[in-house]
Amino acid sequence: MKKTGLLLSLLTLLWYCGAAQTPVQTDLRSFLPTVGRIEAAGYDSHVELRWPAVSGAESYAVYLLRDGKKSLRGETPNLYYLDFVAGLGRNAVYTYRVAALGADGKQLSETPQISAAISDFSDEQLQQMVQRYTFRYFWDFADPLTGLAYERSNDKRADCITTGGSGFGVMGIVAGVRNGFVTRPEAVARLTKIVGALEKLPRFHGAWAHWYNTRTGQPYHFSEKDNGGDLVETAFLVQGLLAAQGYFDGNDAAEKALRDRIEQLWREVEWSHYTQGQNALYWHWSPDYGFAMNHPIKGYDETFVTYILAAASPTFPIDKQVYDDCWVNRKEGEFFCATDFYGIMLPLGKRAQMGGPLFWVHYSYTGLDPRGLADRFANYWEQNRRYTLVDRAYCIDNPYRWVGYGPDFWGLTACDALPEGYRAHTPGVGEDFGTIAPTAALSSMPYTPEESMAVLKNLYRNLGSVAFGIMGFYDAVNLSLGEPRSTESYIAIDQGPILVMIENHRNATVWNAFMKKNDIRRGLDRLGFTINHKTIEYTK
Repeated sequence: MKKTGLLLSLLTLLWYCGAAQTPVQTDLRSFLPTVGRIEAAGYDSHVELRWPAVSGAESYAVYLLRDGKKSLRGETPNLYYLDFVAGLGRNAVYTYRVAALGADGKQLSETPQISAAISDFSDEQLQQMVQRYTFRYFWDFADPLTGLAYERSNDKRADCITTGGSGFGVMGIVAGVRNGFVTRPEAVARLTKIVGALEKLPRFHGAWAHWYNTRTGQPYHFSEKDNGGDLVETAFLVQGLLAAQGYFDGNDAAEKALRDRIEQLWREVEWSHYTQGQNALYWHWSPDYGFAMNHPIKGYDETFVTYILAAASPTFPIDKQVYDDCWVNRKEGEFFCATDFYGIMLPLGKRAQMGGPLFWVHYSYTGLDPRGLADRFANYWEQNRRYTLVDRAYCIDNPYRWVGYGPDFWGLTACDALPEGYRAHTPGVGEDFGTIAPTAALSSMPYTPEESMAVLKNLYRNLGSVAFGIMGFYDAVNLSLGEPRSTESYIAIDQGPILVMIENHRNATVWNAFMKKNDIRRGLDRLGFTINHKTIEYTK
C-alpha cells in the first residue's frame, strides 16, 4: 500500500480504497468461525465472549454477574464481545450471560451463565496473545476464494486483495504453525490454495500487481498508469513465499509439491526486465503504459529487500552496479543521514524526517535477517535499532505536545490517520499529528524489546477497550482528539509485521526459514554483504 518514493499525496489518495466509517467489528462478524454454545476465554486484562446466533436477533446485550447484581457491559450486533475488566480487579473470575434482543429491543432469549478468569500474563504470554489475535486477520478474515489477504478490514470494495500484505500473511501462517494456532497440514492446505491463486492471477513479466479484484481476477489500479506489475509489492510477496518454502521442508507429497510450485513462481519473476536496461530498478511496468510511471526504486526506504531478491534471482538477476547506482541514493540527505538525533548517531535515512516512518525497518526485514548483516554502508541490525530509538526519543521529546506521547506511547509510521485520511507519519516537521500506530513499536520488538513491550502493555492494559479488537490492535490510536480514539479498523500491511516480527523476536522462525535459501545467500554475497563480519557461505 505504501509507496514512499511517490508523491505523498498518493498516500492521501489511498483513502479512495474505501475506508468506511462503520465500526470494523460489525464488518467482521461473518468471518469468524461460528460456535455452538456460549464460550468465554480469559486473558491478562480482558475476557472474550463468543455465542451462537439467535434467529430474529438484531443485537446482543452482554451482562456481568457480580455480587448478586447483573450489570450491562455493552450491546453489540456481533456474535462476540471483548470485555476489558482489569479495572474491576485483576486475577479474578468473571461471570456472564448474553441476551438476544429483537428489533424492538425486547429480550428473545438468554444464554446460560459462563465464567472465565483473567490472570497476570508474562511478557511472553502477552506477545503470543497479540500474535494469536493478529493471526485471525490472515486466517479467518482471508479471502475465501484465494486465501489471500484483503487490503483492509473497512474497504468499501469488498473484493480487493493485496499482494504485499499477503506476503506478510504467508509469513504469519508460518508463525501460526510455530505457535500451534493451526496445524501444519492445515497451513499447507491454505498455502497450496494461495499458491494456486497466484499462479492464475495475471502477472507482468513475472511480477504481480499491487491489488487484484478477487471476483474477476484482474488488477485493481493503484493509480491511472499503475495497472500492471508492482515490483516492490511482488518482493514482499516473494519474501513470504520463500520463507514458507524454507519452513515447510517435510518429505510428504503436499509439502514437496508446495515447495516446487513456490520455486517455479520465484524463477518466473523477471527482475532484470524492471531495469529498462539501465543501472536502476523501476517500481512499475504496465502493458498499457510501459514504464510511464518512471519511478526508480531509490533508498532509503522500505524497498531494500527488492534489491536483495533481484540480485538473488537464479533466472533474471541484476548486477551489483544496479544496487550501487540506484538504491544507494546520492541525493543529499536522502540516503546517507550520518546525523546525531537525541544522542543517537543514525547512519542511513531521510535526514529531514529523522530517518523516516518505522515501516522502513520492518517490511524488508520480516524475512531478511538483519542480525549481523552489513555492507559498506551500514550494520543493518544497528541501523534498525538506532532508527527505532530515534523515533521513540522524538515522541518522548514531543515537540508538538500531543497527549499521551512518552515511553509507553510512541511509534510513527504510515497508517490510517485520525480523525481521517492516511499518512506516512514521521518525526520532524509536518508529518506528526498525534496519531500512533501500534504496528510501529510492536513490529520493532526485535530491535527494542523492552521499549516496545512498554507500548504493548499501555495499549492493551490501559487503552485496550479503545485500541484492541477481535483481530488485535487497531491500525491507529490518537489521544489528542478530546477523548481516546482508534480507527477501529485493520490494514494487512500493518497487521502482518506485528505477527511476524514478534515471532522473529521470540523464535527467529521466519528469519531462519528465509535465510535457508541458497539463492538469498548468494544474492547477498553478490551485493557485497557480510554476516558477523564473515563472508556469506552458499553453494555455488
